[in-house]
Amino acid sequence: MPAFGLAARDSSGIVSPFHFSRRANGDHDITINILYCGICHGDVHYLRNEMQGRNFVYPMVAGHEIVGKVIKVGRNVEKFKLGDIAGVGPICGSCQSCSSCNRGWEVYCPKRIATYNSIDRDGSVTYGGYSDKTVVDEHFAVKMPNSLPLDGAAPLLCAGLTVYSPMKYYGLCEAGQHLGVVGLGGLGHVAVKFAKAMNMKVTVISTSPGKKKEALESHGADAFILSTDQQQLQVAKDSMDGIIDTVAGPHSLDPLVDLLKTGGKLVMVGASPKNPELPTMPLMMGRKMIAGSAAGGMKESQEMIDFAAKHNITADIEVVSMDEVNTALERVAKNDVKYRFVIDVANTLHKVSQSDNE
Repeated sequence: MPAFGLAARDSSGIVSPFHFSRRANGDHDITINILYCGICHGDVHYLRNEMQGRNFVYPMVAGHEIVGKVIKVGRNVEKFKLGDIAGVGPICGSCQSCSSCNRGWEVYCPKRIATYNSIDRDGSVTYGGYSDKTVVDEHFAVKMPNSLPLDGAAPLLCAGLTVYSPMKYYGLCEAGQHLGVVGLGGLGHVAVKFAKAMNMKVTVISTSPGKKKEALESHGADAFILSTDQQQLQVAKDSMDGIIDTVAGPHSLDPLVDLLKTGGKLVMVGASPKNPELPTMPLMMGRKMIAGSAAGGMKESQEMIDFAAKHNITADIEVVSMDEVNTALERVAKNDVKYRFVIDVANTLHKVSQSDNE
């Protein structure tokens, strides 16, 4: 089916109007009229070809925090009906038969299909949510709760899942535990909200002194550590059960490992273009762990969005129009957003379609 959106043609990452085709709606598929799409920091890395070891396909339509209305359902669809609100996150397909898929970890399937810049089951390239509509197997869509505002809920499909999943998997979700959150950005501020809803003690760790007031007053964190202040780091040494590290840029892990209790876990969820050096001796002598996590599976995605609805958790967002996406991407690259951009696709698509016709 014909579709329209914004695509980057090369590694400049600059997007412009783009006409393309989606696959036809199959028996297990739903077609979604996209209402909102979040802008992830990963979109910047992908659009600009900044990830080591990845093959990028241009033109590229980014966006994997998609929320929209179901406008078509295949004859075998059971979970959705016309008019339902559905969400699509970072993946839109997997083999559904490997050990990862059988455990509900579709995101780790070796044949997973990313929502954009991947090869779909029909051999076509997948395009993301900076567009008017998308087609997806119902298994890879979540039912959006009626109680959540759709614009604020869209980033949870990536940012929310990326922090919620490791918190649950690594057991960093128990009341009374002490969790450190490195970085108070798109991922970090949602991690704080989830942790506080789980009745955890939360310390935000940041290089920015100006984030202290935001962390403590706006997001309810219990403490704040300036990571460049050696005295503050020393006072907090051996105090945390776990740390969720959301920082996407290169940074030292040594001071973070020192903050962990014996047996503590440092979980990396920020997609950094460069690999860090590992502090092996502190890990060995403290039986500490550095681990990673890349979002979560579909069962966990639904669990996360339902948890968010129960506790009224949304991302703090700035809504932008389709003709403002390039400016928003540039601001994301400079960490100049509080805390997530969301594109109002449905109401502003005409602004770029008109310019395309001029």
